[in-house]
Amino acid sequence: MAAWNKDQWGVQHRQGNPPFYALGGEPTPGHSQPYVQPVVQPQYPDPQSSANQKTPFENGRFQPKKRVNDIFFLILFILQFAGFVALSIIALSGYVSNNGLGGGVGNGSQVSSEVTLNRHTAYLLLFVTAVALVLSMAYLILARIFTRALMHMTLVLSIILNIAICIYYWTTGYYSGAIIFTIIALFSIIAYLGLRSRIPLASLLLQVVMDVSKHHKSVYVVAFIALISQAALSVWFSYTLIAIYTKWTPGNPSCGNGTSCSGSTVAGLIFYAVFSYLWTSQVIGNVALATLAGGAYGSWYYFGPREQGQMPKHPTLSAFGRASTLSLGSIAFGSLIVTILEVVRLILNAAKDNANAQGSFVEACLACCAEFFVGCIEGLVRYFNRYAYIEIALYGKPYIKAAKDTWTMFVDRGIDALVNDSLVGMTLMWGAYAIGLLCSLFGYLYLRLTHPAYNVDGQYTAPVVLFAFLIGLQCSMTMSTAIEAGVSTIFVGLGEDPQVLAARAPDLFRLIALTYPRVVQGVPMV
Repeated sequence: MAAWNKDQWGVQHRQGNPPFYALGGEPTPGHSQPYVQPVVQPQYPDPQSSANQKTPFENGRFQPKKRVNDIFFLILFILQFAGFVALSIIALSGYVSNNGLGGGVGNGSQVSSEVTLNRHTAYLLLFVTAVALVLSMAYLILARIFTRALMHMTLVLSIILNIAICIYYWTTGYYSGAIIFTIIALFSIIAYLGLRSRIPLASLLLQVVMDVSKHHKSVYVVAFIALISQAALSVWFSYTLIAIYTKWTPGNPSCGNGTSCSGSTVAGLIFYAVFSYLWTSQVIGNVALATLAGGAYGSWYYFGPREQGQMPKHPTLSAFGRASTLSLGSIAFGSLIVTILEVVRLILNAAKDNANAQGSFVEACLACCAEFFVGCIEGLVRYFNRYAYIEIALYGKPYIKAAKDTWTMFVDRGIDALVNDSLVGMTLMWGAYAIGLLCSLFGYLYLRLTHPAYNVDGQYTAPVVLFAFLIGLQCSMTMSTAIEAGVSTIFVGLGEDPQVLAARAPDLFRLIALTYPRVVQGVPMV
């Protein structure tokens, strides 16, 4: 333990001092210290010199076997993406030949089709993507500048936003949305009141992560590239979505050219396009998470700050190489599980809207409850998968083995000990949710103000608002990966080698040890 008796900043404590976590007093969340002093940390011992000494490369960490894991899901992911590309080419060719069925920016009633979505909607979703891009980047900048206040700001603003949208929907007569947002607003208020006492530890955890990211610019490079990729995918998806409506909706000009047009064809193709978009979007975000966990954050935890000379060269680039090749099948496997749950939730949401439109209030409430239940399961799976992806990033494990090892760590430490990480994830999720709401509200207001011909009776309001929400949510969740990766990597490292965190971030280790003593015991490596 003496070998680890240095803090994150390279300052060695005098011999005889008690461990930092054993001292009295309370650290101040958000207290910032220099990233590293010009003091060289001792080199890790040779792994052959002592069986009791741990090294950063223990059990193949950062040196996974050169094999492709979960190849079946890798092939399945490639095939579904190829299918989306083929569908997009076919649909977009018809879209271009029909000039997008008219429409444009602004007044949607100008020379446009009344049959289905047209170029007006494509521009709308492009604007939504731009809004999501700007808001997501602004959120990350605010997280870096106002780290200490991030949690309170996000949770409180989400409550205010829920209430505001709820009031607006009630006043405009959009009752199905108003009922849902009333329930969500009440739930968010109750959740905030119950979680306030857990904010200090989570705030300190965020401060450490942001401090590391400030000194590893690759964190922001990866986050920005992932966000741009997500935005590009959203734009592509938006045009493909409108093109499907344009080409296969009955009554369109292309239906007389041998095209099989029917409502069931549109529904089936839209389902496949949404499924492909969600799965691909999940993979983009999770590849970014694995890149950061196996790169900047993982290297900082196990090797120490870069200035001390032990960190490998270009760790983020190496981690990206592993995540996008050898481990891509494992990442696709875990992402597929979340995608299926998300699609089920969307189906229940559509069933709720349909029941509400037909006046079946009981069926709408049942669908709403089922949607909420599936959403809770989806959140738990996302949370659990995040740790599995970090095991994949650090060790190159297949998904099933990574999931089993993650569960072992959860059981050994106790799930309650991870609540504060969940609080960080919840804060980031609320932020993504708020951005999704703002994007959906933008789409709704755009429809109300431009009066497109295809939406005279409001029949396309719900799907357009839903697509806008999905685009905003996915873009924001991709950007928040930069923070989630650091938080989760610290907890995985804490479960394996808690004494390392005592050296890297003693304030954080001390507060964790005082609050959750079981956490610092670590997990036996088997």
